[in-house]
Amino acid sequence: MPATPPATPELRRVVLGALVGTALEWYDFFIYGTAAALVFNRLFFTQADPATGTIVAFATFGVGFVVRPFGGILFGHLGDRIGRRSTLIITTVIMGVSTGLIGLLPTYPSIGVWAPILLTVLRVCQGLGAGAEFGGAATLLAEHAPPGRRGYYASFAQSGVQIGLVLGTSAFLLIQLLPEQDVLAWGWRVPFLVSFALIGVALYVRLRVAESPVFREMARTRGVVKLPIRDALARHPRNFLVGVGAHICDTAVVYTLATFSVAYATGQLGLTSQTALLGVILFGLTVIALQPFYGELSDRIGRRPLNLFGVVFVALYVFPYFLLVDTGLPWVVWLAMMVMGAFGFAPQVAVQPVFYAELFGARVRYTGFAASRELGAALAGFSPLIGAALAARLGGAPWLVAAFLIGTAVISFVAFYAARENKDIDIAAMDALRDPAKE
Repeated sequence: MPATPPATPELRRVVLGALVGTALEWYDFFIYGTAAALVFNRLFFTQADPATGTIVAFATFGVGFVVRPFGGILFGHLGDRIGRRSTLIITTVIMGVSTGLIGLLPTYPSIGVWAPILLTVLRVCQGLGAGAEFGGAATLLAEHAPPGRRGYYASFAQSGVQIGLVLGTSAFLLIQLLPEQDVLAWGWRVPFLVSFALIGVALYVRLRVAESPVFREMARTRGVVKLPIRDALARHPRNFLVGVGAHICDTAVVYTLATFSVAYATGQLGLTSQTALLGVILFGLTVIALQPFYGELSDRIGRRPLNLFGVVFVALYVFPYFLLVDTGLPWVVWLAMMVMGAFGFAPQVAVQPVFYAELFGARVRYTGFAASRELGAALAGFSPLIGAALAARLGGAPWLVAAFLIGTAVISFVAFYAARENKDIDIAAMDALRDPAKE
């Protein structure tokens, strides 16, 4: 690979802005899932028995995924019309405020059915903000990165997501050290209320980031389109479908591990919540450590080989994964999660930011990226709910869950197999990307 110049101060600010901003926003999104697995079934759905309450709590968790495509279309439209940076500022405020307000909600014993209704409304707001967050941060990074290093620099957007997972899980790990009555009385609120303070940090970092040079050139030459979602579907129909399918497997894997696995380990295997949460943290730290490596490797060998390797590994490993978890031995459970993170999840998600950025032309990149990816997330976002329901059919055993995850891997395999290798394209081109469906 030809030598590339060192990162400029502007590029370093963009990397920091994507890393910090994405981490704080996905902290907001992930803590809901952890709370759904541990406390919401008793605080917001108390008319149900604990098992049914968990399923209902996971259903409200999945609602955030249903609205994410709408967030991707709405804010993707803004990102392709007014700029990537400005849109990310808006999503930062939406995510932070909606998450903080969850920490102020009265529970079911206080206001009855209004408690789960208000919780679901705020989850919808989270989903709208999350629907454009990752696409915007990754697009901004990819468009700032020098040729030949896009995979490496764009991978930091995904690192931010995993940092958010680790921060959110760590917050609940600390809260679980309190007596149970304190956790249920007030402790669960603290991770959500912290989000109010995190808004300021994220805004400070992102306001110092320059707009994408690709978007600045579009604005200068009047290359901005009126309706990006229409143009994305018209110019890149096959790539849009590839984008939908590509995000199904990794979504199912991460939310099964971060939510269903926690509920399964604590409810069926009798492990402490601290043990289960520590496994999720180790999973996240493993992925974070490998993101830059896989990102840089994709600049050398391409995006497609790593994506295909990741989904094949998931399909082959998922039954052994649950066999290891079923031992109930903490160190074995942690090892099982770390292996899944290192070889199944990390190769896919490290490449994901640049893979999606390279699917679409610059005029519709934000919209095409966010809408296709988040539609895939919506299709797989109910994985914890599906997992809980499938496990209940076998008396709590996870084997149907494993079969379900293999099915998601097959879908993503087809998507990656159908995708072109785009690592050498000109990412600044307005509409130059070739879509096989248009040839």
